[in-house]
Amino acid sequence: MDVLKMLEELEEIVESGSSIPFAQKVLVDKHEILEIIKEIRIHLPDEVKQAQWIKEERQRILVEAQQEADTVIQEANEHIATMVEQDEITRLAIKQAEEITAQAQIGAKEMRLGARDYADELLSRVENTLNELAETVKNNRDELKGMK
Repeated sequence: MDVLKMLEELEEIVESGSSIPFAQKVLVDKHEILEIIKEIRIHLPDEVKQAQWIKEERQRILVEAQQEADTVIQEANEHIATMVEQDEITRLAIKQAEEITAQAQIGAKEMRLGARDYADELLSRVENTLNELAETVKNNRDELKGMK
């Protein structure tokens, strides 16, 4: 019999006992009441131990749940940090690629301009040489004409 049932039985004995008029007192069987109280005392330590165990188990479960929640939060923060770091690496790589492309374009433009200047210089020398040759040819022809 558990403690709650014994308390209900005790309550029933008091409720069904003979009442004393105008005194709000009840006559009960002393032996019967003391027997129930004795049974309650015997069973109460077990009930208290069980309640204490339940309380400790509840506390353990709460601590365990809190630790698990902390672990999940920590893992989520680490994952976020990794993602941010990867995003930062990607951003830096894109920036570096843009810088390399810009430098390559500048280099290509300088090469084109240098090649154009070199070709212009060569053509200018060829032109001067051809002009000198044309002048020499003209002079030689004039000399030939003067020999007649």
